[in-house]
Amino acid sequence: METTLGQNLGDTHHEHGPAGGIGRWLFTTNHKDIGTLYLWFSLLMFLTGGTMALLIRAELFQPGLQLVQPDFFNQMTTMHGLIMVFGAVMPAFVGLANWMVPMMVGAPDMALPRMNNWSFWILPFAFAMMISTLFMDGGAPNFGWTFYAPLSTTYAPPSVTFFIFAVHMMGISSIMGAINVIATILNLRAPGMTMMKLPLFVWSWLITAFLLIAVMPVLAGVVTMMLMDIHFGTSFFNAAGGGDPVLFQHVFWFFGHPEVYIMILPAFGIVSEIIPTFARKRLFGYASMVYAISSIAFLSFIVWAHHMFTVGLPLAGELFFMFATMLIAVPTGVKVFNWVATMFRGSMTFETPMLFALAFVVLFTIGGFSGLMLAIAPADFQYHDTYFVVAHFHYVLVPGAIFSIMAATYYWLPKWTGHMLDEKLGKVHFWLSFIGVNITFFPMHFIGLAGMPRRIPDYALQFADFNSVASIGAFIFGLSQLLFVYNVIACIRGGERATDRVWEGAHGLEWTLPSPAPYHSFSQPPVVK
Repeated sequence: METTLGQNLGDTHHEHGPAGGIGRWLFTTNHKDIGTLYLWFSLLMFLTGGTMALLIRAELFQPGLQLVQPDFFNQMTTMHGLIMVFGAVMPAFVGLANWMVPMMVGAPDMALPRMNNWSFWILPFAFAMMISTLFMDGGAPNFGWTFYAPLSTTYAPPSVTFFIFAVHMMGISSIMGAINVIATILNLRAPGMTMMKLPLFVWSWLITAFLLIAVMPVLAGVVTMMLMDIHFGTSFFNAAGGGDPVLFQHVFWFFGHPEVYIMILPAFGIVSEIIPTFARKRLFGYASMVYAISSIAFLSFIVWAHHMFTVGLPLAGELFFMFATMLIAVPTGVKVFNWVATMFRGSMTFETPMLFALAFVVLFTIGGFSGLMLAIAPADFQYHDTYFVVAHFHYVLVPGAIFSIMAATYYWLPKWTGHMLDEKLGKVHFWLSFIGVNITFFPMHFIGLAGMPRRIPDYALQFADFNSVASIGAFIFGLSQLLFVYNVIACIRGGERATDRVWEGAHGLEWTLPSPAPYHSFSQPPVVK
């Protein structure tokens, strides 16, 4: 994609820069500042949720009750899931969108900059409220991150009300962020940047934003129904009053399944940017990639009950949801084949972002295969609620979503800071993460198939060996993230100067800007030929 730039781009860094002091961060409407806030917040939540995961794995290192009470263990599994999904993965992708979407489409900023500020600043308050439940009487939410009724209504700790309010706040933040992404991509593209010239990261985020707008109100609805059942005497999920606890699962998963695609589509976009750069080839099958993302997004709305095969669905429901779920493998397979075809006969080099992207393709595909197994309704009666499910979704979320976020950081941070990351340290971080993640989650397939249930603090002796292996892997993976934090901070503070292009094979508008990217970019729109 050739570009000509507005003539005064070289002068952009002489314009007014950021305000000084804490006010810069509280009141900023600059997409780069807000992207940075989202990414720091996400890193903090990642380390918080990761600490909880290490507590869980420490308890499970041996059979018997070691470190924590069962109720606190359940609070840890619940809070770990909620913090990682809503606090680590989603804000990281929104932060990447804030930083990169305007630069990739040649826009001066996001379309709605003040709303952008607000959508971020809701989050610290939402999570402060949710984490504060750990210190309340009766403890934090202990009913699993999927908060099934009646565990989350009739039998919930009193702190559940704060959890409900926190979820409402996260939902408002997500909806505003999504509206902003859509408005930016549809209205602020540079002249000549047609929809089918958009970088795939931008496409993936556009579709993700529509998913968010569609399903966050459903999440708000289900937690509001919980609130009514707890405080106002309704019986949405209470059979005694004419309600149905299975209704909760239908409404929750109608949000929850598109939600898991919200957590992976931006990752597809990131990998589709990185692989062509380091293979030094154009992405194979651009149009089919766009249609594949769109198909996945559409199908994500008609598969929700595959989480519920064991609740007593009618046979026709089991069949429909089984086949619809298997259908998602088709567009996902298209994407995997396109990534592989992009690398085929390319001049590949293996810098840290590429290593994470390659690990993503391989390990995400493994997670996809276990997903296909879970989609088989009769077989799922065996797998359901075992560690096999835990293995499946952690393979798509850790080496999937999390690795893609790390790949994106290694890939774009030099453009943000003007400094290269320490490549040796990056590779050490990659290999420790890669080995740690597989030692942690691969054995879970075996203990799951052997019948170990999820969400238990103690287990039968036959599961002991694989659990101790998984716990060792978790500590390798968890502690290696400190290298990542160190590398990022060192890169912000200094290091080898980055060129404007940063990576030899990189193409796209963001690489035409100086490194570090000026505070205001593209005040004159570039022209895309």
